[in-house]
Amino acid sequence: MTSRTSFAFVGFGFRARTIWRLAAELPDVTCVGAVVRTPRELPLPRFASLADCLASARPDFLVTALPASANAEILVEAVAHGVPVLSETPPAPDLAGLRRLWSAVGAAGLVQVAEQYLLLPAHAARLAAVRSGIIGTPTQVQVSSTQLYHAVSLIRGLLDAGHAPATVRATRTVAPLVDPLNRAGWTDDPVPRPASTTIATLDFGGGRSGLYDFTDNQTRNQLRFRRILVRGSHGELRDDEITHLPAPRTVLRSPLVRRQIGHDLDLNGFHTETISLGTEVLYRNPYPQHRWNDDEIATATLLQATAAWVRGAGPPPYPLAEGAQDHLVALAIEEAADTDRTVTTSTEDWSGPARTGSKG
Repeated sequence: MTSRTSFAFVGFGFRARTIWRLAAELPDVTCVGAVVRTPRELPLPRFASLADCLASARPDFLVTALPASANAEILVEAVAHGVPVLSETPPAPDLAGLRRLWSAVGAAGLVQVAEQYLLLPAHAARLAAVRSGIIGTPTQVQVSSTQLYHAVSLIRGLLDAGHAPATVRATRTVAPLVDPLNRAGWTDDPVPRPASTTIATLDFGGGRSGLYDFTDNQTRNQLRFRRILVRGSHGELRDDEITHLPAPRTVLRSPLVRRQIGHDLDLNGFHTETISLGTEVLYRNPYPQHRWNDDEIATATLLQATAAWVRGAGPPPYPLAEGAQDHLVALAIEEAADTDRTVTTSTEDWSGPARTGSKG
């Protein structure tokens, strides 16, 4: 019989509702309530304070779904009670907040960060391909897809940059763009409005670099392509295709192929089944019984990984040190763009010598 691990939310907004819905479909996690201080109707038990929740529901871990300005305070309180936490991104609003948070809770090792982008099926497959060595040593990652710390997580993870200091240069421009979709759905607004684009270069040293390119609402605006490029010593990955050198005088282009069932007369479901490279399966969907999109798959994967970690049955999914480093670099991107000056990140207390070259 599958052991079930319980959790409770602190805060209950858009993101928490998604996690709550997914958790109801998972065999090894159960949600026991949410801490929401302002009385309102919820689809689960409500607690007015964290202390009330811990005393009454006794969750095995917490999931925070709060603005960055309020998140750190709850993390400190939870760790004081000895309760593991999966924290919203970013874990604190600014560098001073990150430093205070790490000083207060870093040594406890009880905080993970809800950074799911490397768990999205397409990104997980790309990461597996890069780590297979097919393009040699990765030297540059370019991301035009999602914002700040999420993009930094992709760059650092695919590049294996660890906590190496980053020298950041950035520019910001504004141009008109139609915005047909947002979090609420179709806007039905055909009028182009000013949209800001930030482009930054990140130099991690040792020949490793990144390029960040993000336009306002690009995560949801389907009028902007999502682009990812990983350059290596022996080839290059571009979105879902790889050029590489498998033998002397032999350059091949190999596609990453997603098997999406449910089309035409493939009636065995409607979901992503695998992502493969030639005869090798790089990614296999762990939830084939569900019609989940990529973000839902990644979020469920992260939630289950957190539960396994809490039970002592798995590694920490994304430690606070990694989430703090992502936001440290993201803050440097914003500062460089705002000031038109080069910014170099410092070595922080969460970045020990073992972390400067690899996240492993």
